[in-house]
Amino acid sequence: MQVTAAGLGLTASSQVLTGTPASDRLQFGFIGLGGQGTSRLNEFMKHPDVDAVAVCDVDQTHLDRAAEAVEKTQGRKPEKFRDFRKLIDRKDIDAVMIATPDHWHALPAIYAFQAGKDAFVEKPLSYSIGEGRAMVNAALTGRRISQMGNHIHNDLPTYRRVVEIVKSGALGAIRRVDCALTTGTTPLGRPADATPPPELDYDFWLGPAPQRPYNPLRSHFNYRYFWDYSGGALIDFWCHYMDVVHWALDLKAPKSVAAAGGRWAVDDMAETPDNMGVLCEFPNLILTWTLHPLGRAGYDAMGSSVIFQGSDATLVTNYNRYEVYIKGKRDEGFKPPAPSIPDSPGHVREFLDGIKSRTRASCDIEYGFRVTKGGLLANIAYRTGERLYWDDDREQFTGRTEANRYVTRQYRAPWTLG
Repeated sequence: MQVTAAGLGLTASSQVLTGTPASDRLQFGFIGLGGQGTSRLNEFMKHPDVDAVAVCDVDQTHLDRAAEAVEKTQGRKPEKFRDFRKLIDRKDIDAVMIATPDHWHALPAIYAFQAGKDAFVEKPLSYSIGEGRAMVNAALTGRRISQMGNHIHNDLPTYRRVVEIVKSGALGAIRRVDCALTTGTTPLGRPADATPPPELDYDFWLGPAPQRPYNPLRSHFNYRYFWDYSGGALIDFWCHYMDVVHWALDLKAPKSVAAAGGRWAVDDMAETPDNMGVLCEFPNLILTWTLHPLGRAGYDAMGSSVIFQGSDATLVTNYNRYEVYIKGKRDEGFKPPAPSIPDSPGHVREFLDGIKSRTRASCDIEYGFRVTKGGLLANIAYRTGERLYWDDDREQFTGRTEANRYVTRQYRAPWTLG
């Protein structure tokens, strides 16, 4: 069976991009080197054709740790930067990896694309819809290779098998999908505001986000639980679970979205909900998202899950396995269709090969934006408390001034989106 671009998760745009193929060795810069960024750095350095020539972080502790890792692994010191723009200005760099907090994804990526660099950007693709659109435009205009860091798309085979089953028609017509994420019950605390530590350039860390007093809970890993920088557990995991849904059903943006919930399971100073229900309306499809400390009732053994409810059968999946049910009973004898989606060389490897061949990665920035967008819309519906109707052609809500205020944030000077 011939697999199309859509079968791999690619959009309809051309798979092959113009540009001079990179040399056999790829010169990389790494921007954002906290826990996830350091993990990605080490993952990239496992590939023998990657030279980590530069590292960048606004926290000197992260920066020094990353430089030591590069020296230990590759036998030489990388150049260290506190300002991503200076790293990208290096003429010899082919590509960058961006693993900053969400509110810092857009500007480094856009700057890199405009400077003729390719970019790997962690999920979720962007903090806002306006930023995601600007990132996609910059990548397409510059004919750059990109990949959104959503490793589940390539590094585990389960999603490929699920996509094949859904597309085969074995489940019948699918009119409902339910996603569930199990959230935690450990409070984050209420530390007092403080003076920023000397190793952190806090003003640069804030960047385009509003000016706030420094608080140790709001920066680094826990930034994701504050609206200034991210969108909580929902947006943190949205791309992981919605990837298989978009891939299998070729979804675009929802027509309408509503959400309700709160931070009810814990008592701390974080802002984003740990209990949340989301209802998205697509053409001929209802999709729900549930955040709950105990997960989805009846599917506790799965933990977090995605449920495709078809007219003939229901499929339940997570990262590692899937199960098929008919009228509430597990179909022990279910026979999946023969594999038709090629195995991946790995999420990072696919990106590296794409740089050399100038061939689009299957989870590139355009596809990544399409997957991320629904989670951003859901959070806007939650924050406004309204059912919102989305015009995807205009990328605006219909008749909702307050909601449209969230589509693209007002940047703090001197930073601008474009």
